[in-house]
Amino acid sequence: MKTGVKVNDAMTKKLITISPDTKILDCSKIMLKNNIGGILIKQGNQLKGILTEKDILKFFAQNTDKNIPVKEVMAKHVITIEPEKDLYEAMLLMSEEEVRRLPVVSNNKLIGHLTQKDILKIQPALFEICAEKIRLREEEEKLSKT
Repeated sequence: MKTGVKVNDAMTKKLITISPDTKILDCSKIMLKNNIGGILIKQGNQLKGILTEKDILKFFAQNTDKNIPVKEVMAKHVITIEPEKDLYEAMLLMSEEEVRRLPVVSNNKLIGHLTQKDILKIQPALFEICAEKIRLREEEEKLSKT
């Protein structure tokens, strides 16, 4: 089910990024100031990792040192997508990998960021893919409990 809309058309091109050496407290402040739920970590044009609200909450629940660099906390294996892919492919990838954000990479260079919100603004019908994944997960949990 192709939409005819490319990732490049829906992605955010104005990126908010930090370096791997940014302290986790400073990272949290940047995310709050910009009202974002995840931030990309890059060095030069190279994507090095991603840090989400969930990662930060988990970190602060287990640690008190606010001066640890994000490179020690960030997810280093990041699922990415190319700008020429269709939004449907992006939504499927997000669903399969259980992520809400995809950095957009072209020729090993970070060029954008795509979120589920970006997709749903343009193609609300794709919401059904997310909803179906949630229903399947809930059914699996019910079966495993019985």
